[in-house]
Amino acid sequence: MPATTEPLWRGLVDDAAVFPPGDAPLDAALAAYREREEPLVGAFVLRDTDLPQVEPGPPLAVVLTGGAGQVGGPTALATRHGHTLARLEVALRDLDDLAGNARRVVAAVDAARAAGDLDDEVAVHVELPALPGPPTYGWLAAADEVASAELLLKFRTGGLDPDAHPTSTTLAAWIDAALDRETAFKCTAGLHRAVRHTADDGAERHGFLNVLLATRRAFDGAGRDDVVATLEERDGAALAAAVAAEDLAGARRWFRSFGSCSVSEPLADLDALGVLA
Repeated sequence: MPATTEPLWRGLVDDAAVFPPGDAPLDAALAAYREREEPLVGAFVLRDTDLPQVEPGPPLAVVLTGGAGQVGGPTALATRHGHTLARLEVALRDLDDLAGNARRVVAAVDAARAAGDLDDEVAVHVELPALPGPPTYGWLAAADEVASAELLLKFRTGGLDPDAHPTSTTLAAWIDAALDRETAFKCTAGLHRAVRHTADDGAERHGFLNVLLATRRAFDGAGRDDVVATLEERDGAALAAAVAAEDLAGARRWFRSFGSCSVSEPLADLDALGVLA
């Protein structure tokens, strides 16, 4: 299987092997990451509680196990231990006041930066909740707070429960919300494969190539129905042809990466579709 060298694919997949459903032991996952020479793979994703067990070296995407109050401790620990912090990821949990929750996260991030524990170059992704249906006023207000602070968004595109996968209409609305605010985003969960498909558990799983192409088309002004149709496309050959015909490298400015407990499946799919040549 060839290594990816094209900038379009570089750093697209964050190695989240220690998260479900992979649940790899931390030591084994880190060893595999260190041995892997594949530009497709970006940061190593781990929980903040795992930081004390990791030696400095690999670029880390640290997922906070708490909210705004959890920002200071892990960033200070990462600084003291000399870790390379690539991303900080924090989820909003106060469903009754998402915008206020976002402001608290922004204040905590600002404090960590002022203390010298969080470099300005570290991407901070704020995960907005996967509410049923279209984005609510509160959801959009929180996205406004994230964008105003020049932080980034994070969307949950799957999970162990089939119901955890957002519909294509919902995901299209999230993408539109990010682009409307000129705010980049990453995705997490459910994007192991390049093309949309029905999994063995009956879940309708999004394809990361669908999301990349949908982002490009939404940015170019495609209507919501067209973006939804792109997310629904199940023909791998059609998606591969679109990769050759459209400037998807520009879409990476907005769709930065996605976390996957498997980095071999995304690479194998891209190879099988013939888009790495």
